[in-house]
Amino acid sequence: MNRIFLRIFPLTLLAIAAAALVVYGAIRLFLGDPLEDIARKQASGPIFLLEHYIDQAPQDEWLARLNRVREISNLSLELVPVDTAVAALPEDKRDALRRGELVLDIPGRAFLRRVDLKGERYVGSDEEVLQVLNLPIDVGLELKIEAIRYGIVALFLLVPIAYWSRMHWRELLALSKAADAFGEGRLDVRAQVRNGAAVYPLAQRMNQMAERIDSLMSAQRQLLHSVSHELRTPIARLEFALELLADRMQGAPEEKRVRAMEEDVVELKELVNELLSLTRLGQAEQAAAEPVAVVPLLQSCAKRHEHVLASRRFQLIESVGDCDVAGDPRLLARAVGNLLANAAKYAHSAVELRAERGADGSIVITVDDDGPGIPEAERERVFEPFYRLDRSRDRSTGGFGLGLAIARKAAQLHAGTISVEESPLGGARFVLRLPASTHEVAYKAAYEAAYKAAGQKKSLPV
Repeated sequence: MNRIFLRIFPLTLLAIAAAALVVYGAIRLFLGDPLEDIARKQASGPIFLLEHYIDQAPQDEWLARLNRVREISNLSLELVPVDTAVAALPEDKRDALRRGELVLDIPGRAFLRRVDLKGERYVGSDEEVLQVLNLPIDVGLELKIEAIRYGIVALFLLVPIAYWSRMHWRELLALSKAADAFGEGRLDVRAQVRNGAAVYPLAQRMNQMAERIDSLMSAQRQLLHSVSHELRTPIARLEFALELLADRMQGAPEEKRVRAMEEDVVELKELVNELLSLTRLGQAEQAAAEPVAVVPLLQSCAKRHEHVLASRRFQLIESVGDCDVAGDPRLLARAVGNLLANAAKYAHSAVELRAERGADGSIVITVDDDGPGIPEAERERVFEPFYRLDRSRDRSTGGFGLGLAIARKAAQLHAGTISVEESPLGGARFVLRLPASTHEVAYKAAYEAAYKAAGQKKSLPV
């Protein structure tokens, strides 16, 4: 739909209508009413008859000629008192009638004029007005002609406007698609518009911006990947050296300090691994597509995190039955595991892992805790790398602020979403929504099609 044309079309029509009214007002102001001029031209025959036949008659033949015109024409000629005629006219025409001028009555298709200002025609003629009715006046026809004229002008204006707006709208759609692609992270997409387009400079700026961002992101990923790899070697050396040092200092006062250094190195090693994982996910475009059973996946994640859930009241609730999602089981397990670890870290006493069907057939996995929750203003920022609500980074809280970022990236690679809500337990609820696997959707469609062909309506049981 060409929205530009739909907006310009009524404005153009209104502008043409306004121009017509302004033209009419200007002509009326400076040159007189054009409608009266049209009516006077249409009534020129009867006016000519009055001025050159009746007016030129001698005094004794004036009434005879008047009656003869009545007999041979369709005109209705009447003599009415001046006061009666004046009372029926608008204020601006009364003085003209009193002065003896010919006055047109366009709605009544008539004209009026005084018979005689000095009573020379016959006795009392200076107190009478000649009213001629049934004049061939049709102003409506002229107005229709003007409307057709302005309509043709509007058409010839709107055709090039429609052509221009269509081209402009297609160019804007190209920019919109490129912007959507940029928003989805596909920075290799470029806006393609012709060189002479009105939005060409904007498209160039967008493309330059995308190239700049793409180069910065690539440099950032490369730097992060290189640094993380380079850190592994000195970390491994430190681990080996600290193990040797700890063996030599068993029982010495410095042993406790060496063990703390070992913990620092382990934490640094975990950070490097997390950075490498995030970098690899950032470079991936989509996850592997293989059927992954949902319930065994959740059970496996819960078992793998028994050590962090041991001090919490944990419950796994699943109502999806035997269903699959399409994706990489390792990435999906990592995403669910990170959500469980996060919930266990902040929960006071209870954690729940739940899987159910969404209204659209998707698989909805939720992780609830009864912890302090996440303020609404922070619910999007917690998925940013290195962002933590707890600004302190001691070992009691742990983590590096990368777990949720990895979980969201894993969800995106599976065409899914992840969000934060308020939990019924009082803390935070993380909602991971994944589309059902392709073969399951196809099976469901075939199942329902078979029942429909048999004249029955039955949905695939969940």
